[in-house]
Amino acid sequence: MKKDFYEILGISKSATAAEIKKAYRKKAIEFHPDKNPGDATAEENFKLAAEAYEILSDPNKKAKYDQYGHSAFEGAGGGYGGGGHMNMDDIFSQFGDIFGSAFGGGGGFGGGFGGGQRRVKGSNLRIKVKLTLEEIVNGVEKKVKVKRKVQAQGVTYKTCSTCNGSGQVMKVTNTILGRMQTATTCHSCGGAGQMMDHKPQGADAQGMILQEDTVSIKIPAGVVDGMQLKVSGKGNEAPGSNSVSGDLIVAIEELEHEFLKREGENLHYDLYVSFPEAALGVSKEIETVSGKVRIKLDEGIQSGKILRLKGKGVPSINSYGTGDLLVHVNVWTPKTLNKEQKQFFEKMITDENFTPSPEKSDKSFFEKVKDMFS
Repeated sequence: MKKDFYEILGISKSATAAEIKKAYRKKAIEFHPDKNPGDATAEENFKLAAEAYEILSDPNKKAKYDQYGHSAFEGAGGGYGGGGHMNMDDIFSQFGDIFGSAFGGGGGFGGGFGGGQRRVKGSNLRIKVKLTLEEIVNGVEKKVKVKRKVQAQGVTYKTCSTCNGSGQVMKVTNTILGRMQTATTCHSCGGAGQMMDHKPQGADAQGMILQEDTVSIKIPAGVVDGMQLKVSGKGNEAPGSNSVSGDLIVAIEELEHEFLKREGENLHYDLYVSFPEAALGVSKEIETVSGKVRIKLDEGIQSGKILRLKGKGVPSINSYGTGDLLVHVNVWTPKTLNKEQKQFFEKMITDENFTPSPEKSDKSFFEKVKDMFS
């Protein structure tokens, strides 16, 4: 079971962006590999802190994590793309900017992990996947075609002459406090530390070509409309032999069901019955996400009655169980009557058995609505 991100950084859910950044900096300094050489536990804690910071420092990711926990980022290719699933170079390139020269890296991390060279990550791609209610309830694996930039076959790269492969150049600025030295990304290679040496035919100025790939996306049961999943490493590649691919961001779109309406983990179904059926009782077949089921309506059932079918709703994405199917009974009133029917109902107007006489146990419409949302 994955550890809570707030617990990893030692902060509360109400922590501000500045407090989150400060907590991460403290943990990263404590567990940095340069300070703990050969300590596998410290290295793992360093990665976990980076993973936690990646999610909690992004307002959108933080909101999803607060609502759905770890499940909001899992199930579509495995993982967050954060610290727990990145090597040291990835962490250094993504988070090194908040540490300045804390470890002598001139603005980034140095030591024995990449020699200060930045690993360039390709850009992310975004697609939308439409899902039926049945697919959401059961979970599904989708195969989609994605056009992504990849390095052309035969392309070669050489060490950047401007930064000598470090991906950074030093800039000296005169200030009232003296000469200040800072590191900035190399403008010649974009921080990759490499430049294209051989350009194959058909490649662009960076040695890239456009390629269509088929990507398999495992979508867990219980996703909601608008949720985003991530397939790590299936975005655009970046130039350079030391680069890593971006990610594929998958936005979920839920298709409307013909009969069922979703409300969180619960489903709603409108069942219409006639006067005779309501008065005499009837067996009715209704639609569920797992097929049709037959239910029995007692004689004298009232319009507005709600029948609850346990476990026939949508599974919780956090594995907290499955919602219910709420069947709303509606007694259908015919709009036109023939002469014989009119005569029958005219006689029934004065019949005491047809006079409305709700019992105290019969809840009002507003009470039923209140119960549904409580």
